[in-house]
Amino acid sequence: MVSASASSIPFEIVCKRLNQDFWGSESATDHSRYIGSYGRGSEIKGASDVDLLFRLPSSVYSRYNSYLYNGQSALLQAVRDSIRKTYSATDVGGDGQVVVVSFSDGIKFEVLPTFSNDDGSYTHPDSNNGGSWKRTDPISEVNAYNIANALYKKKVKHLARMARAWRSKNNVPMSGLLIDTLVYNFMPGWTHNSQSFMYYDWMTRDFFKYLSDRNSDQSYWSAPGSNQRVYRSGAFEYKAGQAHKAAREAIEYEGRDMPYSANEQWKKIYGSFFTG
Repeated sequence: MVSASASSIPFEIVCKRLNQDFWGSESATDHSRYIGSYGRGSEIKGASDVDLLFRLPSSVYSRYNSYLYNGQSALLQAVRDSIRKTYSATDVGGDGQVVVVSFSDGIKFEVLPTFSNDDGSYTHPDSNNGGSWKRTDPISEVNAYNIANALYKKKVKHLARMARAWRSKNNVPMSGLLIDTLVYNFMPGWTHNSQSFMYYDWMTRDFFKYLSDRNSDQSYWSAPGSNQRVYRSGAFEYKAGQAHKAAREAIEYEGRDMPYSANEQWKKIYGSFFTG
């Protein structure tokens, strides 16, 4: 496997290869876009998974939709074969919906082949259970997140990144999209949503109280923009309650001019991502 950086080179090389094979183009950027946490701007430093949407011509859909059995699997294989022309020594696999390109430095691209719909959403292949076509709307999610982030002075993306650090430090079973969804839902009702970064200690405290108060019987939420269902993957309320308690104690220590003790509490929440 070859080494790669998530910033530009693999993105451009993968896109150029797919454009050559499916569009007859030499462009390294056309028909492609970051989605997922990279697209929403809520990823944190050290994140290894990069989600990439690549749009294919409608004629390709017609070709594989005409297959008698699992044209979706054949389409994913065609995309894998295209990428392997460039990355022949790299692990290129799949999970039924995306083509996964794994590099030796831990960076992993998940390429979602799509076809555009008239309403701005996309259709993508799912090779599981005999094959089917699924609808997705990640661009609406990106747009909704950008609007909210601008409205609340960049705190939406900041808090989403902070929550990811908490998830990493405390092994919390939450997907990135669920984190982003709950941050998006929390911010409009937060009393200090118009304030500056000076309120981030209170934001931490109040957000984890919000998480700890969620109904543990609720199995899914609606993603911003797309309204797709975002399912929980486990219980997060108890660990959120622990984080809320640590944040309250940190704030109390700060009020008593005890910065070391305050920092120790913040580190319980954010680990090495906290640099107080």
